[in-house]
Amino acid sequence: MQSSLGHKVAGLLFGAGFGFVLAAAKLHEYEVIHAMLRLEEAYTFLLMAGAIGVSMPLLWLLDRAKITTLLGGRIALSRSKVTKANIVGGALFGLGWAVSGTCPGPAVVMLSSGAGLAVLTVLGLFLGLTIRDRQVARNGGSATVGDGEQRLVATP
Repeated sequence: MQSSLGHKVAGLLFGAGFGFVLAAAKLHEYEVIHAMLRLEEAYTFLLMAGAIGVSMPLLWLLDRAKITTLLGGRIALSRSKVTKANIVGGALFGLGWAVSGTCPGPAVVMLSSGAGLAVLTVLGLFLGLTIRDRQVARNGGSATVGDGEQRLVATP
């Protein structure tokens, strides 16, 4: 599946819109994330719950209607089993989230808002991707990715 310039522009616009929503909700601010993680502020959890509450039924409807994406792929939901890798990956993600006060999407918003320490977080994201690529190379140039049920082969 190759994407056209129009698809790339649409992706850029949706990404910018998502970044605007993150910034408007102040999810790029270190203090907001730490207040949430310390269970002192509920609005971030409520925002996430609202997003899940809207997206779950919408994705279910799109799956049932056999809708295709802009790039021609079909939206297909599947169930997956929790594995040790999911738990380890979730713990690493949570640790990084707690230390940096952000995750990948808001990290870019932090950077664009002028937060200087976001540079370290974005560098950490790229370091993690580099480590993963090296691990894939060590495993013969491929790795399984996906939700555990739909195994795809990824090459760096």
